[in-house]
This record gives sequence, structure tokens and C-alpha cells, in this order.
Amino acid sequence: MEKKNIDWANLGFGYMKTDKRFVSNYKNGAWDEGVLTEDDTITISECAGVLQYAQTIFEGLKAYTTEKGQIVIFRPDLNAERLEQSAQRLEMPVYPKDKFVEAVAATVKANDAYVPPYGTGATLYIRPYMFGSNPVIGVKPADEYQFRVFTTPVGPYFKGGIKPLTIKISDFDRAAPHGTGHIKAGLNYAMSLHAIVTAHKEGFDENMYLDPATRTKVEETGGANFLFVTKDNKIVVPKSPSILPSITRRSLVYVAENYLGLEVEEREVFLSEVKDFAEAGLCGTAAVISPVGKIVDHGKEICFPSGMDSMGPITKKLYDTLTGIQMGRLEAPEGWIKVIE
Repeated sequence: MEKKNIDWANLGFGYMKTDKRFVSNYKNGAWDEGVLTEDDTITISECAGVLQYAQTIFEGLKAYTTEKGQIVIFRPDLNAERLEQSAQRLEMPVYPKDKFVEAVAATVKANDAYVPPYGTGATLYIRPYMFGSNPVIGVKPADEYQFRVFTTPVGPYFKGGIKPLTIKISDFDRAAPHGTGHIKAGLNYAMSLHAIVTAHKEGFDENMYLDPATRTKVEETGGANFLFVTKDNKIVVPKSPSILPSITRRSLVYVAENYLGLEVEEREVFLSEVKDFAEAGLCGTAAVISPVGKIVDHGKEICFPSGMDSMGPITKKLYDTLTGIQMGRLEAPEGWIKVIE
């Protein structure tokens, strides 16, 4: 396999067309076998369900080149499970979990020349997604769907090193108490765009959303889950039925307990106690952990002892351990790594 002539060290976090993508169609109550195709365009009706009523869901995961030169995918079975949960909530047909993993693996293999070499800091981002494709004018689920997987090489999320983020408490709500916050639906991200653009204009990196019922408890940022570290090195992660169950967060919790011997507590986290934590971070596929240095609550600053210059010591250990597993430097738990043969 000869790699593409790409300046891997200077890749940004954006889209680059690769050679192949996977496409499967749902019609007359069944999914077809699906194909790999060079065609990166989609032709649908002007009245397609996805365009009229936002019936679309997606996932995000990565392929890596390990220290030994293998191409691997990190925990794709969990992405398959989450897509299933999202489909059920939006009355979409479930794409079989085993077929999901096979489709992701086949798409990565077909684009192996785009998987960045080990040590470049770059990875191959994988985007599986599904949408209602047939005309729907009445408010109801579509009858036909398309499931697709594309890939794109991306650079490291942090350009120029890891710098702690400054976050504001948002005046907007991310999800309703019995809404769709726990699934990965496009509509959740659409509603967050105004809030994130507003935050950026005000000089902040991200928003902290609070629970919409009482606005006293920490939820997430809209693109990542929170993780906190107490002054006695206990890991605390917010628990809520409207938080998206991050695969990275779940992996970090396992790493904390089983690799680092740290105590982990998953519970409701009140905004009033955030000032007492020693470290804070955001968990997600893109950066694994993004350190948080400061949270601003309408002019009142909450500054973490870990500071604005670097990751806190516990956050750094979590980051190093999980990336070590992903890159093959550390032994992975059984079932976490799928090797592309």
C-alpha cells in the first residue's frame, strides 16, 4: 500500500475526498447488500424526509496506524450500538450492528492509502450516517433510507500543542428533559450552531449547557462530555438521561479504574460544586480530552488549579493511556481494537 502524497503534518480538521465510500439503501422493508463506490454525490428528491423533517443520524470514529504499522479502528461496535439507539428514537430502520462494523472496515480498507502514518499526529476520520431519502410531505417517518460511510484524513485537533479551553455557561438549552439529547441526531447539532457561533464571537471556545429543567446541573458542551477531577484525584463524570453517551468518555472511565487505579464516580454534578474541582476536561473522538482552564458564568470566573498553560496531571495520564491503547503502545482490553487486514 503506497500512501497518498499528502502533507500529513499540516493537515487541518476538515474534509478531503477519498477514493471510496460505502452506500446501502433501505427499500420495501429491507436493506440491500451495499456497495463501495467512487461517486461522492447524493441525488434525492426535493421533498426527501431528511430535507423536510431532519430525519438524519450519524456517528464519528477514527482509524489509526499503530506503532507496529497496523491500521486499526477503535471500538466500532459501540458506534454501531449508538447508531441503533439513534435510529430507534427517530423511527428509522436499524442498520445491523455486524453489517455496520463490516461497512466501516471495508471503507477504511478501500481508503488505506489515506490513513496517516504513525507519529504524524494525524488520523483517518470515519463518518457513518443515515437519512430519510424518499419524498415525505406529511409529518411522518420516511419509507426509504440511505446508510453511507465516508472517510477523510484529519490532522491533530490541537495545532501548536494542547491549550486549556475557556468555556462560558450558555443561556441556551441543548436538549429537553425527555428529548433527543441522548442520541446522535443531526437536529441536536443544528440547534447548537447559534450558541457556539455566539460563544466564539464573545471570545470563548465552547459552551457549558446546564440541565434545562432546573439549570443547576452540568450536562455537556453539545459536542463533548465533561470529565472532572477532584483535589484527591477522584474522577467525576456528569450523569443525565439527556447527555450523549460518549464512547471516549466510557473508555476513559474504564482506563481510569483499570489502568490507573483511580476511583470514578458517575453522578449528577451541580454547577455550584464545579469551583471545587482540581481539573476539568472535554471528552470526544476528535481530541480524546480537551483540557478546560476556565469556566465563565456571566462574568464570574471559575479557574481550575491546573491552570491555562497545560493539561492537569490526572487528565494528562488519562490522555496518554487512552492514546497509548489506540496507537498500540499499550495493550488494549479485549474487543477494543479492530485490525484492518
